[in-house]
Amino acid sequence: MKRSSYILASLMLFTCHFSQATTTDEELMQNENKVLQGFIKRQVKQSISVGRAVGAITSHYPNEVETIVATALDMYPDDFKEIIHAAISAQPNATSKIVKIAIDKDVASCPSIVELAIQADPSYVDFVVGAAANSNPDELKDIVRVAVLTEPDSADTIVQTLTSEHPNELVDILTSAMQAVPVVGEYVVNALLAVFPHEAEAVVTTAVRESAQQREQLSKIIETAHQAGLNSTDIKRYAMEGGMTEEEYTAVINQDE
Repeated sequence: MKRSSYILASLMLFTCHFSQATTTDEELMQNENKVLQGFIKRQVKQSISVGRAVGAITSHYPNEVETIVATALDMYPDDFKEIIHAAISAQPNATSKIVKIAIDKDVASCPSIVELAIQADPSYVDFVVGAAANSNPDELKDIVRVAVLTEPDSADTIVQTLTSEHPNELVDILTSAMQAVPVVGEYVVNALLAVFPHEAEAVVTTAVRESAQQREQLSKIIETAHQAGLNSTDIKRYAMEGGMTEEEYTAVINQDE
């Protein structure tokens, strides 16, 4: 039998159990896992990488992506990078589910999984960081740091997503993002002020503090605060709370004029 026909036959076998109405849910799951494990093993024996096998199956059966990824990770934990990358590339809409499964399986550190998932499809970065932070809230700072370093162009989305889900951690999220990539300060401040205008003091104060040694960034942050509708008196007060002296603030303002 040609390999393409063999794959098709195996895939058909994978789904035929769904019509077995007389089986219990537990038996159905056991049958599914056995068929899936057998299929993946046969593909690997035929010199088809586990990543390609996972990609092929998830492409045909998107509704079964959780079972497919979980089974593949159980069988080949050392190939987690290939499995995660292939699954996300084949079914990007399931990114958050794939990330959660990988974290639950403990195949690598949470930040490492975040980095890998973002690299697989950067356009789903908000789903990646959301799933990771919900699964491992204690590693929130590292999740922010790795995500911003991996996809700095999406720093505003990363910070906005995580702060929306973990509003009490706003200062830590903003601090971690700016410490990882200082030049994103302007963008993350704009993103946070748009969603959390009532947190303007915390946002501006933190951003100014983290940009203390970068005059150009301080200027952009203050300008962003002005554009967000904050009045000059409040901005000056927040900036000084963040460590700026009155002379430094005046110098930055005069630089912009």
